Amino acid sequence: MSFDLFKKKKEKIHRPVKGTVIHLKEVPDEVFSSGMMGAGFAVKPEDGEIYAPVSGKVLSIFPTKHALLIQSKNGKEVLIHIGIDTVELKGNGFKIHVVAGQDIKANQLIASVDLAVLENAHKNTDVMVVFPESKLELSDQFDYSNTNDVICEI
Repeated sequence: MSFDLFKKKKEKIHRPVKGTVIHLKEVPDEVFSSGMMGAGFAVKPEDGEIYAPVSGKVLSIFPTKHALLIQSKNGKEVLIHIGIDTVELKGNGFKIHVVAGQDIKANQLIASVDLAVLENAHKNTDVMVVFPESKLELSDQFDYSNTNDVICEI
């Protein structure tokens, strides 16, 4: 009998926004670039439509609407953080399309951000996808080629 039946299947992690995928080390915020929040990647967005990078459940939405925490179907936590220092905007320019506790599918629209609002407030618009419970070595598995919608499997 094979124990592979009991292994959790790896899940595909999709690009959450149209744009250029970059290494988290390139993000101009030490909290993210140092790996303090966990392994991850970022996207320099071309538009403000933010999609779920994975299927799962919305665990929480920050009151300032700049970040969401999702639990994937295999139990991994995925943090989507929109912009840098955007908590200071107190929700201005952000619209959330889901609620905490909601089941979601990969590539489902979960948030919108008016990038002009961020830019006018002199905020970086990078969208970070971070795996808080992961080891930093996971970053070596990300696809930074910008040719695929799937960035990695966890």
